[in-house]
Amino acid sequence: MPAGGRPTVRSRRLGTALRQYRQAAKLDQPQAAEVIASSQARISRVESGHATPRVIEVRLLLDAYGVTDAEVRGRLEDLAKYSKKRGWWQEYAGRLRPDYLDHIALEDDASHIRQWQPVLVPGLLQTPAYAELVITEGPRELSPEQIAELVKVRSRRQERIAEGGVKYTVVLWEAVITYPLLTAAVHREQLSAFLEVARRTNVTLQILPFSSGTLAAGTSAFAAFSFESESAIEVVTMDDLMCTTILEDPDDLAVHATTFDLLQSAALSPEESAELIQRKLRKIKEDAS
Repeated sequence: MPAGGRPTVRSRRLGTALRQYRQAAKLDQPQAAEVIASSQARISRVESGHATPRVIEVRLLLDAYGVTDAEVRGRLEDLAKYSKKRGWWQEYAGRLRPDYLDHIALEDDASHIRQWQPVLVPGLLQTPAYAELVITEGPRELSPEQIAELVKVRSRRQERIAEGGVKYTVVLWEAVITYPLLTAAVHREQLSAFLEVARRTNVTLQILPFSSGTLAAGTSAFAAFSFESESAIEVVTMDDLMCTTILEDPDDLAVHATTFDLLQSAALSPEESAELIQRKLRKIKEDAS
């Protein structure tokens, strides 16, 4: 069982995949239970993420479901093997919201992250100074120690991008680079950080210009995660003031995949985006002189 009886993001992903393959094979839960000499109740708990199957059970179920793709099988076996593995973020359990920890787990597992942000700099790109000011000016009253800890967490989240361990594609509305919500010095530092991270071979950073019309204004921020080489979106997260919502329904995923494609197609190319950021940066420097 996942720690504390609560489904982990990995056990939930595994359960969802096993359910989809079972349904595609036109087997019901009692038939699946017979495959592993267990009960329908256990299959139900596995598919909801409340129980983690053993690797041998995953292999038997995939055999019964006719899943032969070696990459798919290996990925699902790894989810079973590591579903309860403690990641670095677990040291913050009890101090950070469980849904935020789930979001970090998705980032850590992902092979490709796509992100759209119309207002704020995404946490994966925030400089420490930007993160500190955003957290400080947020709606929650936090101690200096809590603020420092949250800044540290955001910096640690960025390590996989810095190490090249994940492909990251981000589209920002022009408002993010135009309007200094914080101080001019922090804004200038953040723009310079954009240019630096955009040079990484695993990062694609694009700016959606104001001239693109109403698409940006009507689309809330979201992040989409892929875990396989073909980069199909498997999970989407959306943040608000109170929580991070995790979307896994196929219809929701399809809508967000289409939306991201539209946003990216309407955005400036990575080269044009870098030029626009450089122009904004020069203007800030000129205004300061």
